Amino acid sequence: MIQSYAFSSAESASRVLGVNDRNLSYLELLLGTELTSRGTVVSSLEESELFIPLMKRLENLSLERGCLTENEIFMEHQAAAGMAADSDEQKVRILCAGKSIWPKSPMQRRYVQAMTDSQIVLSIGPAGTGKTFLAIAYALSEILSGRRQKMILSRPVVEAGESLGFLPGDLQQKLDPYIRPLYDAMEYMLPPGQIRRLEESGAIEISPLAYMRGRSLNHAVVILDEAQNATRSQLKMFLTRLGEDSKAVITGDPSQTDLPRRRDSGLLEAVEILDGISGLSVIRFTHEDTVRSRIVRDIVKAYSRGIDEE
Repeated sequence: MIQSYAFSSAESASRVLGVNDRNLSYLELLLGTELTSRGTVVSSLEESELFIPLMKRLENLSLERGCLTENEIFMEHQAAAGMAADSDEQKVRILCAGKSIWPKSPMQRRYVQAMTDSQIVLSIGPAGTGKTFLAIAYALSEILSGRRQKMILSRPVVEAGESLGFLPGDLQQKLDPYIRPLYDAMEYMLPPGQIRRLEESGAIEISPLAYMRGRSLNHAVVILDEAQNATRSQLKMFLTRLGEDSKAVITGDPSQTDLPRRRDSGLLEAVEILDGISGLSVIRFTHEDTVRSRIVRDIVKAYSRGIDEE
């Protein structure tokens, strides 16, 4: 049964399908059906549950983003697939700086809901599943709405196998290489100038994990990113910093620890011994939840398969 979708204008069709319909073959790959395009109408030669919902999502996205990339198309395909499996998608979102951040998979919806409902969220899984991005979106929405006074972003500084003292510059300059991914996520939602103003006012704070000892964190959303590089004692120290009206989101990929011995990582132990505590949620992403791009999902899947075979 042939299905057809009519774009609202030739411009909309061009933004979604690309110059000379270059996105058409990629859409065929995702939908598993042959597509044709004529004017403002694109047709699927076989019936597909996702075809019409995906076209609607892509047209709406193109009004905001302009011409769409394969990555953006893939993310909307993941979201449409998740919506087909769970009709409650529209109930879960993050509203940040006037932008609606929609979960792209059922597990992402569980993650967003967990951040809303729980005081502590442990989120583990491979790269590209949106762990850090959604945590920062949630934290920004909390401080911009006035529900929390501060967001604190922290990471263990062990990636290079050196202490901060070996790096040139002041503390901020030493931290820049480690926190750049966090700024990338923030800059998706806010202009750099607004981020700087929030930093100057104290509403956004960047702190290495080692500098958290002895603090009591009140009225804040605290994010510990790359937590697979935190030791058992460091993770316990971090979790016990939470004070009045504070939340913590801990993210990490246990397969990518940079500690000398993988068993030194406190993240997996925390997931095992803390799961089941009231007010604490554990979210486990897999390669199927990767939304960064199709090729990243396939790479993560291949590596996961190789590790399992070993």
